[in-house]
Amino acid sequence: MDRLPDNIAGRAHAHAHAHALAATPPAPERPLRHRSLARAPVAVLPWAIIAGLLWAGLFVKPQPVGSTVQPPVLEQRDHFYGIALAAPGEVWVVGSNGKILTLGADGRAERFATPTERTLQDIALWDASHAVAVGNGGVILFTADAGRTWTAAADVPRSEVANKLNRVRVDEGGVAVATGEMGALLMSRDYGRTWTRLREEEDVAWNDVALLGGGRIRVVGEFGRILASDDDGASWQEAEPPVPSSLMAVAFRGTDVGVAVGLEGVVLVTRDGGREWRKVDISTHDHLFDIAWDATGGRWIGTGALGRWVRAEADATNWTTARLDDRDLSWHTRVVPAGEFAWFAGANVGRWDGTRWMPLGN
Repeated sequence: MDRLPDNIAGRAHAHAHAHALAATPPAPERPLRHRSLARAPVAVLPWAIIAGLLWAGLFVKPQPVGSTVQPPVLEQRDHFYGIALAAPGEVWVVGSNGKILTLGADGRAERFATPTERTLQDIALWDASHAVAVGNGGVILFTADAGRTWTAAADVPRSEVANKLNRVRVDEGGVAVATGEMGALLMSRDYGRTWTRLREEEDVAWNDVALLGGGRIRVVGEFGRILASDDDGASWQEAEPPVPSSLMAVAFRGTDVGVAVGLEGVVLVTRDGGREWRKVDISTHDHLFDIAWDATGGRWIGTGALGRWVRAEADATNWTTARLDDRDLSWHTRVVPAGEFAWFAGANVGRWDGTRWMPLGN
């Protein structure tokens, strides 16, 4: 009978435990000041992080890693509308975003710095130092130091309607004539620095001009219109248009025989200096945008849409036509003969030797 009942044993155990707790002295309470100091770092930490991020955002600048990738000078997205021969084996081309490039036959390309980002439509050179370029918005640039610096001509006559300049041609003594929208026919006599109107503004686009010397000027444009002046533009005569479609370019061999080309495969020939024109039928209706007389090769050569070229002998009677390359149907707005080959500029730039098409930058 030495085992106590459970209820008595439970009460005894509880009493003993309570007594032990009572006998244990309580732990001393931490002073309030010490508790505040312990919590202080935790409270300040978020603000310190925010301040550090703000400082980094304001004063720490990211540094590039590695070298910067520069876009190529001749990009596939570029369009070039004008081209002119410069030094032997070299051409200058103008086009989108105000670009003026010098290209070599070996594919070498360098870009000139220009003061505009407007699309340039054409370029012409008087000599190794002097050149002029024209383009959208009536912009005209000129250089007198072989392209190292280009300056925008001031006070160019403008229309309130449209001011795109399509073409520029040059003659001896710093003479230049530019053609464009709203009847723009502008002349410079000081290598492109200053310009004056040759005709009043009218609702027609003049697309090209030929300077034949001795004050003789021939102009072609929309609706088959053709103008002639023999006194530097003081007076004008208009030929009866043999076609209603727009004429895009004109060129002469000497002062009598000339060729004009235009939309829908139009080819016109004159043999009296541009007074009368006759249409020549060729086997294409593709648009033609340019024509040039190749003095070295003794032939005419033209270009247009869908990789089209046209060609004729000196008398401009019989014409042949084909494509530069059946795999490349790019349009071209300019062609420039250069000895054994010809340069083409448009959706791309390249050389053609009569057999093989060699585009650059591809």
